[in-house]
Amino acid sequence: IVMVGKTGTGKSATGNTILGRDFFESKFSFKSMTVHCSKFEAVVDGQKVAVIDTPGLFDTTFGMDKAAKDFSQCIGYASPGPHIFLVVIRLGRYTEEEMLTVQKIQEAFGEAADRYSMVLFTGGDLLEDRPIEDLMGESLELQELVARCNGQYHVFNNKKKDRAQVTELLQKIRSVVQKNGGSHYTNEMFQEAERKIEEEKQRILKEKEEEIPLSRIQLFALWGPALGSSASPDKPITALPQGSSERAEGRV
Repeated sequence: IVMVGKTGTGKSATGNTILGRDFFESKFSFKSMTVHCSKFEAVVDGQKVAVIDTPGLFDTTFGMDKAAKDFSQCIGYASPGPHIFLVVIRLGRYTEEEMLTVQKIQEAFGEAADRYSMVLFTGGDLLEDRPIEDLMGESLELQELVARCNGQYHVFNNKKKDRAQVTELLQKIRSVVQKNGGSHYTNEMFQEAERKIEEEKQRILKEKEEEIPLSRIQLFALWGPALGSSASPDKPITALPQGSSERAEGRV
């Protein structure tokens, strides 16, 4: 089980709830308590379960280079590969920042990770016996997130010591594993996602490079007539003839 999400959503507390022990450091803070990926294992309901906690991926404190390194590290910790990604969302207002974080995480792992993903809502006590479906019905963004995870979701109350919520979660995870034919997310899938991200970066870079000559041509179109016949788009402008500024301004 690999837990991903924004800082402050309760990933570490969720890991402790699943394993039944306080393995991960967890306390309320706006700063991520998890600086590096960490992994702990325990026997839960007669089955060996490994949980990997990740830092607040895309947390502005760390930067993109560290985020990319953490992605690779968590895949290595889950060798031969994760059976499930728990996309941890705290109940309440689903902010634009959280949406962006989840989007970046999904992009980093690629579309192949979608069928190995499940949304886990923390802060279940806030529902006060209200069905989670009611809350989801009020947010198109949450509906789209759950749909991308093949409609797979669960609610956790980390303040509650009731192990039934853990048993139910593991049953849902087993169902996902069975649906996927016992397979798991692989390093090859991650490498393919990285390749697509790099291709997109190169495409954007190329577009920006192509915009530079266009700017030079536009500049020449504005000042060229004032500089005389010797001017050209490829010749650097060192000085303008006296009075050319006024003539150009008149044309503008």
